[in-house]
Amino acid sequence: MPSSPTVPTTAPAPFAETTEIADGVHAYVQAPGGWCLNNAGVIVSGGESALVDTAATEARARHLRRTALRLNPQAAPRTVVNTHFHGDHVFGNHLFPEAVLVGHERTRTEMIASGLHLTGLWPDVEWGSVELAPPTLTYADALTLHIGSLRAELEHVGPAHTSNDTVVWLPRQRVLFTGDLVMNGVTPFCLMGSIAGSLRALDRLRAYGARTVVPGHGPVCGPEVFDAVEGYLRLVRRAARDGRRAGRTPLEAAGAASLGPYAALLDPERLVPNLHRAYAELDGAAADDPLPGEVMRTALAEMIEHHGGLPCCLA
Repeated sequence: MPSSPTVPTTAPAPFAETTEIADGVHAYVQAPGGWCLNNAGVIVSGGESALVDTAATEARARHLRRTALRLNPQAAPRTVVNTHFHGDHVFGNHLFPEAVLVGHERTRTEMIASGLHLTGLWPDVEWGSVELAPPTLTYADALTLHIGSLRAELEHVGPAHTSNDTVVWLPRQRVLFTGDLVMNGVTPFCLMGSIAGSLRALDRLRAYGARTVVPGHGPVCGPEVFDAVEGYLRLVRRAARDGRRAGRTPLEAAGAASLGPYAALLDPERLVPNLHRAYAELDGAAADDPLPGEVMRTALAEMIEHHGGLPCCLA
């Protein structure tokens, strides 16, 4: 199954485009948004700036830094918020030495534990000189940042995409940065988090009353994206129940499943690891119970098998 009929199979994709979505709030969007092409945010107020996430490769993170300095020539960002520990959102941290690195307490521990493992999954990507720079300021439940006169509220909403998801809410602007809790036009990925937890998190995201949503991957959108993500996750749950009743493995269930309106999402091969997570929850795993390492390795290997090769990464 190809990653998408509309996505080229050679790397890299162009650098991000930046759009001001509210006064001083900029969405840094890396199209088309598939593997390792995450979004970030640049928030500017009163001569100060902050980032929401960085980028996967040295070149992309340096472009983000240039963009941040263009948007706020007075100074480099003084704060970088990491929405979770995955390398595409954090590998550029070290290129912002002036900043305090902020994340959930598990973002720090899981980032240290995983190291630069992501670089080994796609050895042909030009990663450059990436270094591990975990958050130096961590929080448990919620934290408020002040960037000039702008207020940014951080909340741990999860487990969902991972165990350590942070969203960034700008109440005056009604802008919500979701990290990978939400992807727009891109298949959700819950192997390291929870299907049930993601569904609960979506209810929390709706409660903010956001006007503008910056997803972890894919175009900026409105709150209607929450319904699309929920619909896909409920389809995964149904496919898991049907597969279990038929005695199928997650890989076999993925082969038998029809993605319906979600077949056009980028990176549909993620269905396989999502089904592994859904099967575990059918067997009684709680939302905050991580899958054993052996199961996670099997899920990723079967994803590649289902896809017919290593998924496309345009980073």
